[in-house]
Amino acid sequence: MATPDPKDVLHRYLQTARDVMLWKLDGVSEYDVRRPLTPTGTNLLGLVKHLTGVEAGYLGVTFDRPFELLPWLTDDADDNVDMWATPDETREQVVGLYRQVWEHSDETIDTVDLDAPVVVRHWPPERRDVTLHLILVYVIAETHRHAGHADIVRELIDGAAGMRDGTSNLPGGDPTWWSDYREQVERAARIAGEP
Repeated sequence: MATPDPKDVLHRYLQTARDVMLWKLDGVSEYDVRRPLTPTGTNLLGLVKHLTGVEAGYLGVTFDRPFELLPWLTDDADDNVDMWATPDETREQVVGLYRQVWEHSDETIDTVDLDAPVVVRHWPPERRDVTLHLILVYVIAETHRHAGHADIVRELIDGAAGMRDGTSNLPGGDPTWWSDYREQVERAARIAGEP
């Protein structure tokens, strides 16, 4: 068996998480794709917008390959403005920009060696000297982390869960099975929480 190219493996894991992020938007109303479902305002379209900035920064600016200026990344931008879409930012614009950033990031991945040194200027001095390899691991972790957030938010919206359409990665129980399972977990929590 041939050993896969490490860069190809990392790139595949990044693309898998990117695809999950966009799949979570499929079939969701304009309201539901934007509405905050946690006390900190987590929402599906905001997660995509945030990851657009993550990739533009770490796989663009860090490698002296800036993507277009994203207004939510300027020094005078409001706090957390990258975590939600304004009414004038359409889903199509946010998703389109995310896809454009992928292409820009993919050029960095394709043209820079994994061990190429680079500096992340806003990281602490003891950690800022890195390589493309480390940046890819960081961006993959960040994207998968937010894919997990998106999975929970989407489940709260309409019950859809899993990594991709047709593959939930969950047991194939019907609604009654899931209700019984949830009650079993709830009972265990109550018993464990009793004094």
